[in-house]
Amino acid sequence: MARIEFAEIFVVNLAPKVVRVDAIQQFVSQETVIVRVHDAEGARGTGYSYTIGTGGSSVVALLADHLLPELIGREAEEIEAIWRDLKFHTHATTVGAITSLALAAIDTALWDLRTMRAGLPLHLAAGGARSRIPAYTTEGGWLHLPEEQLVEDAQRARADGFHGVKIKLGKPSVRADVKRVAAVRATIGDELELMTDCNQVFAVDEAIRRAQSLAPFDIAWMEEPLPADDLDGHIRLAASTSIPVAVGESIYGLRHFRDFMQQRACSVVQVDCARIGGITPWLKTAHLAEAFNMSVAPHFLMELHVSLACAVSNGRWVEYIPQLDEITTSRLRIEKGEAHAPIEPGLGISWDWDAIRARSEIMHAVRKAA
Repeated sequence: MARIEFAEIFVVNLAPKVVRVDAIQQFVSQETVIVRVHDAEGARGTGYSYTIGTGGSSVVALLADHLLPELIGREAEEIEAIWRDLKFHTHATTVGAITSLALAAIDTALWDLRTMRAGLPLHLAAGGARSRIPAYTTEGGWLHLPEEQLVEDAQRARADGFHGVKIKLGKPSVRADVKRVAAVRATIGDELELMTDCNQVFAVDEAIRRAQSLAPFDIAWMEEPLPADDLDGHIRLAASTSIPVAVGESIYGLRHFRDFMQQRACSVVQVDCARIGGITPWLKTAHLAEAFNMSVAPHFLMELHVSLACAVSNGRWVEYIPQLDEITTSRLRIEKGEAHAPIEPGLGISWDWDAIRARSEIMHAVRKAA
């Protein structure tokens, strides 16, 4: 083992490849917070986290002022102990988004370092359930797109071999949402899955109403139909519809996931590695979902989630939304609609450090105090 000697923080703002509008917001920028840790033997590990336009500087401040100083001098292999200790060190701000996002940047860097030193790809080091997993695309399903463009993008997704497509819900009327869903279902036929995403926009009565109207179209899931903290509303909705209810991208703690699973408030778990606090709690959440016989279809971060979804036996999907292309030299490999876990040691992400340094708006180096 070797101790962590110093760490670096970089922040790169990445604009989306296409305009992304959902029922409550527009995704205008991904604030990508990158942490690179260096151990006493010269090995390095790189991890990352993200926000969608706000909060990045707060994540950096928490890392630079509170978390990384506690990391320096620790044995890099003690990942579980480090995660527990850092979480307790910030107990006054947990469970919360900023803390989870900061913890994730450190935890993914430590996993990268561990798997690099072990010479193992992440999907094998974390479990090794499979080497590839079905992919669905969200990039052609944004809410602002007219029906004709939804159809064109669905046709393209089918031709490209994707196993599913996702479109956003949240138009002012039920009829408008149903019309869009019907058009895409007619385009992709019965072979492809059709997912829907509400981005927390509905009250319970409206979510139940829309689910009833969408039931004839064999929807794979209804994602984030209600505010993420409305457990009772999700229980009522799930009991009222045959459409699977998906939650997770806005849940920041393992026990919150437990409550949703235990109370039958969901049946698809979309745990996000950044928002849950890293690979360490992501794996715990996925294994917890397995105990409830639920599948895992992680939110976003396809470059990282492909390995994690392949690591566990209940991984079901990877969501195709490319976002790191401008600062990496590696690309997600998709063949016949299946995303392949990288076979290189580490997280499987090849960072372009020249691009990162050139574009970084914030940089910090944290070392042990003299």
